[in-house]
Amino acid sequence: MGLKKIFSKREETDTQKAEVQSNRTQNTGTQNADAQSASTLEEDIPKAAEWVVNALNGSGYKADYTLESMKEVDRFFDEQSGPDGILAKGNRGSILFSLGSYVGQTVIRLHGGRWITDDSDPQGEINIAVETAHGVTIWPVIRCMKRYRNGAEDSVYALVSLLEHKDFDAI
Repeated sequence: MGLKKIFSKREETDTQKAEVQSNRTQNTGTQNADAQSASTLEEDIPKAAEWVVNALNGSGYKADYTLESMKEVDRFFDEQSGPDGILAKGNRGSILFSLGSYVGQTVIRLHGGRWITDDSDPQGEINIAVETAHGVTIWPVIRCMKRYRNGAEDSVYALVSLLEHKDFDAI
């Protein structure tokens, strides 16, 4: 199955923020946030991460929750951020939320930690954060938005590889 078909199923600008917020439910299968049975961000994050793992793996990328797979996320951005890439076509918000969820889940698997979410925050999908067992906090969806907007200078791999250092005062 081609990349466009997989992802079509599913600059930190106001447009991107709105896309992330309004499209989160498309990939995770959750209902509208206004509905009584709306899911929480903590429920949506692992679903979105698994969705993007399946989409990436089915499209020639290797997503396996390892540090090396962060290079694959960067490769995805390099290949899909241009005018003909899947991120220019639509569902960008959903994809960015899902990629950020995957990055965060990978960090938790590699370094321990927990998600910090706020379902009452109107920009909660963007502001989800991971606090590692070492007390370092990262914002993976914001990082993915920056990676899309700024390119390689905001590498996902570079961010996650920095977490390998145990002495953060030396960085």
